[in-house]
Amino acid sequence: MAETLTLPRYLLRNARQHAARPAIREKDRGIWQTYTWRDYHAHVRDTALGLAALGFARGDTLSVIGDNRPRLYWAQVAAMCLGGVSVPVYQDSIAKELAYVLDHAEVSVVVAEDQEQVDKILALKDQLPALKLVLYEDPRGMSQYRSPTLRSLDEVEELGRRFGAEHPGYFEAEIDKGQLDDVALFAYTSGTTGSPKGAMLTHRNMVETGHTLIKSEDIRLDDDWLAYLPMAWVGDSLYTLVINLMVGFTVNCPESPETVQRDLRELGPTAVLAPPRIWENMLTSVQVRASDSSRLKRWVFDTSRAAAERGEILRSEGKAVPLGLRLRLALGEFFVYGPVRDQLGLRRARWAYTGGAPLGPDTFRFFREFGVNLKQVYGSTELTGLVSLQPDDEANPTTAGRPCPGIEVKIGERGEVLVKSAGIFKGYFKNDEATREMLDPDGWFRTGDAGFVDPRGHLVIIDRAKDVGALADGTAFAPQFIENKLKFSPYIREAVAFGHGHPFVTAMIAIDPSTVGNWAERRGLAYTSYADLSQKAEVRALVADEIRRGNETLPEAQKVRRFLLLTKDLEADDAEMTRTRKVRRRHVVEKYAPVIEAFYSGRDAVELSTVITYEDGRQGTLRATVRIEDVEGVAAHA
Repeated sequence: MAETLTLPRYLLRNARQHAARPAIREKDRGIWQTYTWRDYHAHVRDTALGLAALGFARGDTLSVIGDNRPRLYWAQVAAMCLGGVSVPVYQDSIAKELAYVLDHAEVSVVVAEDQEQVDKILALKDQLPALKLVLYEDPRGMSQYRSPTLRSLDEVEELGRRFGAEHPGYFEAEIDKGQLDDVALFAYTSGTTGSPKGAMLTHRNMVETGHTLIKSEDIRLDDDWLAYLPMAWVGDSLYTLVINLMVGFTVNCPESPETVQRDLRELGPTAVLAPPRIWENMLTSVQVRASDSSRLKRWVFDTSRAAAERGEILRSEGKAVPLGLRLRLALGEFFVYGPVRDQLGLRRARWAYTGGAPLGPDTFRFFREFGVNLKQVYGSTELTGLVSLQPDDEANPTTAGRPCPGIEVKIGERGEVLVKSAGIFKGYFKNDEATREMLDPDGWFRTGDAGFVDPRGHLVIIDRAKDVGALADGTAFAPQFIENKLKFSPYIREAVAFGHGHPFVTAMIAIDPSTVGNWAERRGLAYTSYADLSQKAEVRALVADEIRRGNETLPEAQKVRRFLLLTKDLEADDAEMTRTRKVRRRHVVEKYAPVIEAFYSGRDAVELSTVITYEDGRQGTLRATVRIEDVEGVAAHA
C-alpha cells in the first residue's frame, strides 16, 4: 500500500531522499535556473517561517496570482505547511472577478508575481477587508512603492530565517500538526452558470487522487513536466503541485506565456497536459505552415498524412498494417511526423493528455496519426481533476477513457454521470446549499455531464446535461459535437451552435485573426481590425467553405444551415467564456438573442451591439450590421 502523507510531509521526504535531484526549473533571461529538492525545501521553510512571523496562522488563506513561477508554488506549499489554505487565481482575471474570489475566500495574504499584479491587488484593497499582506516576487518597478502591507518575498524569507533561528523546530512542528482531512486548496470553479464556487479540497482528496493517477499512468522520477497552464486550474494543482511532490520529477516553468512554444520545443517534456484550445492552436500552426510551403512539400505532407490516417484507423480497429503501408509510414516518420513532433516540442513525450473540455475527434486523430500518444482525461474541479483516462492502447476520440482504479461511475436520471471517489471535495466554501445540490445522500457527485458507459467500459461524455437538447422534429442536438467539428478548421477560433427547439442548426463563428489575417495578406486583401477582417465578403466565403467541409461529416439534420461571423472574439472578460475557454452558453444565448431571432426569421442581416469589457473593468460598445449567410449544399431551411 502506498504511503499516504500530507503534501508538506512529501516535501520533507523529498528533501531527505532526493535532495540533489532537480525539483523545479525556471527560465529567466533565456537561461534555465535549476532548484533541487534541497533548495525547494529551504525556500518553502523560509517562506513559511516568514509568514508565521507576520501572523499567518492555521486556517488562514493565501492566494497567488501570476504566471507559473517556482516561488508562487513554494508560497502555496508554505501556507499548507502552516495549516493554511492556498487559493490560486487566474492571472488574467478582470478586477470584478478578482475582487469576488479574494473577498469570498477571505484571503489574508496575496503573493503576486510582479508590479502588474501588485497594482491589481492594491487597486482592490478597499474591497478586501481580510487582506493584511501583499507580497511580490519580481522587484522591478517596485522601488517607489510605499505601503505598510507590501513586502518582497526576499524580505519574507530573510524574516523567516531569523524567526527560525529564534524558534528552532517550529516549521517541522507545524507540519506535524497537519491532518489528511485538513483543507489544502480552494479551487474555484470556472463559473459557466454564475459566480465561481470555491471547492474545498483536502490533503486526502489531493493525495489519494495522486495515488490513483500514479497507478493509472507511467509517471517516472526522471520525467520533465512543463508548467504553463493557469495555476488556478485544478489540473495544474494536481499535476504541477501534487504529483510533483509525490513522485519527485522535475517541473519546468517557461520564461513567459509568449515563449511557451519555444520553451516547449527546447525542453521536449516527457509528459504533456493541455486543454483543447492548445491542441487546436498547435494543429492550426501545422496546417498553416503546410499550406505556406512549396508544392512538393505540400504533396509530401498530404500523402504522408493520408498514410498516417489509414494506419491509425487500422490500428484502432485491431487490424494488421500491410507491409507497403508500413514502409510509407517509415518514410513519413523520417520526413514529416518526426519533424512535426520536434517543431511542437513533443518528440520526447511518452504520453499527452487533453482535458478540461471536449476535443474534436478530427484534431485528436491528427496528433495520434503523427505519433503523439494523445489521450483523453476526464475530471472536474470538485473531483480533484480526475475520473477517467484512456490506456495507451485504447485511445479513442469518442470516449473519456476508463474510470481509474477505485473510482466508481454510474449513470443517473436524464443520463447524468455520477461519480464516487476519494477525490470528492469536502464541499463549497460558505455554500452548503450548492454542496447539497451536487452531492446526493449516498455520496455520489453529480457532474452535470450527460453520458453513458460503452460496452468496453469506457465513459462517453455527450455534452453538459443542461445543454443537450433536441431540434423541433425531435432529433438529438448536442452543440459541442457540432462546434468541435467546425473548430477543426484553422480559420475558425470559436463556434457557438444553436438549434434546441428550432427546425435546423445555426452557428456564430469567431474567426482566428492570425490564420485568417495571413490568408488575407497573401491575397492582398487589406483590413484595419478584427471587425473589418471578419466582415469581408471574401472571408465569409472562406468560412462558408470550411463549414461545408465540416457538414460533410455531420448527419443531415445536424448540418449547419446558416451562420454569421462575429465582429469580436468570444472573451472571458465579457463573460462569454470561462477562463478555461468553455462557452458560457446561457449568457451567450441571452446576449446574442437578436442574432438567434434573425437566424430563424429568415433575415439576411442583424444589427449587432456587443458590450466589451476592458481589464480595469471599464466597458465600451461595439456596433455593426452583420450579414447572415446560408450554407450551400444543405437543404433549404424552414
